[in-house]
Parts: sequence; structure tokens; C-alpha cells
Amino acid sequence: MKSKLIHISDIINSILKNIRTSSDTNMTEIWELWQNSVGETIAKEAKPGAFKDGILIVHVSSSVWIQHLNFLKKDIIMQLNGVLKYEVVKDIRFKIGKIHN
Repeated sequence: MKSKLIHISDIINSILKNIRTSSDTNMTEIWELWQNSVGETIAKEAKPGAFKDGILIVHVSSSVWIQHLNFLKKDIIMQLNGVLKYEVVKDIRFKIGKIHN
């Protein structure tokens, strides 16, 4: 009898789903879909940093980018929620921070 191999990441994700808060799960989902949602140019200059109570904190490379992204905030929220298929992001706050690539 052959046993089916399971990738370790599937096991870890299964365990983490049981112990993560919904906020942690939402942050993981947002992080995974960020670049596809906002595009490569924005993703190079802005990264999700934290998520709590419907508010997404995004670390941005400069004040110029903060200003630019504030104009796009409603569109980014709609895009993220559209991909997530439910309204999880209610607001975004941009702040200057480290951008990890």
C-alpha cells in the first residue's frame, strides 16, 4: 500500500490555521496577493506591514510614494477585497518603513 506524500508546507499551514487569529490569516493572504493586486511598480515601493481590525498598514519607501498611494487607496482596497472575495480591508494607512524584497 502506497502512502500519499504531503509537502511539509501543507502540514505547517494546516497547523497554523488552527492557531492563527483571523487577522494573522488575513495578513498572510494579503501578503501573498499584494504584488498581483497592486502591480510590480507599486510592490517595489510599498509592502504590507501589519493588519488589524480591517486596517492595513503599508510600509512605503518615501513620502512621495505615500502621497501617490493615497490617491490610489480606494482602488487598492477594492482590488484587494475583490481578490480576497470578501471585504476584509476597510482602510489603508501608509507609513515610511523598510521595504523587504
